[in-house]
Amino acid sequence: MPHAPETNAHLDALLLRAADGDRKAFADVYDALARPVMGLACRILRDAGQAEEVTQDVMIEVWRTAGRFRPDLGTAKAWVLTLAHRRAVDRVRSVQASRDREVRAGMLSADRDFDQVAETVENSDERRRVHHCLKALERLQRVPLVLAYYQGMTYVEVAHALSTPEGTVKSRMRKGLDRLRACMEAGS
Repeated sequence: MPHAPETNAHLDALLLRAADGDRKAFADVYDALARPVMGLACRILRDAGQAEEVTQDVMIEVWRTAGRFRPDLGTAKAWVLTLAHRRAVDRVRSVQASRDREVRAGMLSADRDFDQVAETVENSDERRRVHHCLKALERLQRVPLVLAYYQGMTYVEVAHALSTPEGTVKSRMRKGLDRLRACMEAGS
């Protein structure tokens, strides 16, 4: 059965109880504020998956730091939405910084590495196809593959070098290898 909308005073009281470890009070705070947090995160990030992650992170932060809430400085809802706004903006900055690092890493190593790859391939026709297929990959897929296979890095080292989560690097490498294989087979 859905709850009636929570009043600011009621939410403030619930958050104060949650600060004292009341899990039921926190569950009520979560029910009342998770949707507005998600909405704010979606508007800032424009990506539902990242907004869900930010929402989860914010609500965990609310549970852990509820004792910092000061009702004399504002409402519980305003406090939680401020946390959400900060977290979402931080995520945007982090994603942009990651993209910038990937671009720089790709610019520093990708073209030089293609020459190294080509020298290791014995058949000149195959060398040309490998070069063509690598160039056809999106940079997000090409750079991790070049670093892993032609610089000898593990996926963990690639993830660290690109400041990207390991799971993301694995996924990009897997997609890149699939596309590389398909391109090579199409050229056979």
